[in-house]
Amino acid sequence: MPTPRITDLPDEVRSLIEKASGRITDVGTVQGGLNSSIAVTVQTSNRTLFVKGLPLDHPRVWTQQREADIAPYVRGIAPELHWFVEADNWSLLGFQHVQGRHADFTHGSPDLPVIASVMAQLAELPSPGIELKAMAHRLRGYVDDPADLTWFEGDSLLHTEWNPQNVLITDTGALLVDWGWASTGAAWIDPALWLLWLIAHGHTADRAEGAASAHPAWKLAPRQGLDALARTQERLWNSIAAQHPDEWAQPMQAAAQVWNRHRQHQR
Repeated sequence: MPTPRITDLPDEVRSLIEKASGRITDVGTVQGGLNSSIAVTVQTSNRTLFVKGLPLDHPRVWTQQREADIAPYVRGIAPELHWFVEADNWSLLGFQHVQGRHADFTHGSPDLPVIASVMAQLAELPSPGIELKAMAHRLRGYVDDPADLTWFEGDSLLHTEWNPQNVLITDTGALLVDWGWASTGAAWIDPALWLLWLIAHGHTADRAEGAASAHPAWKLAPRQGLDALARTQERLWNSIAAQHPDEWAQPMQAAAQVWNRHRQHQR
């Protein structure tokens, strides 16, 4: 569920930023980043930063630590993390500011092969030496048969949150942001989760799977594993939509239903 956004920086947040990066000369709002209480561009005397933050008592504040932990392992495919501070009731991350735009997921978008490329780069990274949740663990509540969870096992680093706002298109390629839900699992899971967002943005299930097939790991994806993931995603998004009947969840619920029906018809 999106987190309400604070539009004016609290004094304690401004102070923490200035301690880390110097005197603030300008602050700009950011439209994306629905999971943060604070998401701003900050200009100091010598650099521009993107700063995101949550109160320390926020139920998802742990995602801030997760992003800080994973930053050293995703250099080159994510903005550089300059600092991470937790003090005065706030958790703040200060990133390199990137000139770019959010990805276009619609059919025919020139962004799609660029996204597939950065996703393939991610799959080549070694599993980081930090504790991450496994996809089999994350999806355990959405299977009828616990044996289905074995399809999701693996040690590949996965982003898992393929909202187009989490992909920045730059002059040189694509960068991935918002790593709070990074996990480990089978490498084909990321392109499979991406295709749900493609369906939600107007692709047919066939077209979405065609885009996902550009990922090298897709060729290794077992049919039974894809079928199992489609079932779990429909159950997951049905649950999310029931708990949060807002417009943001409904397209994803519909996309998960479309993909699961498509997989059933392929048998």
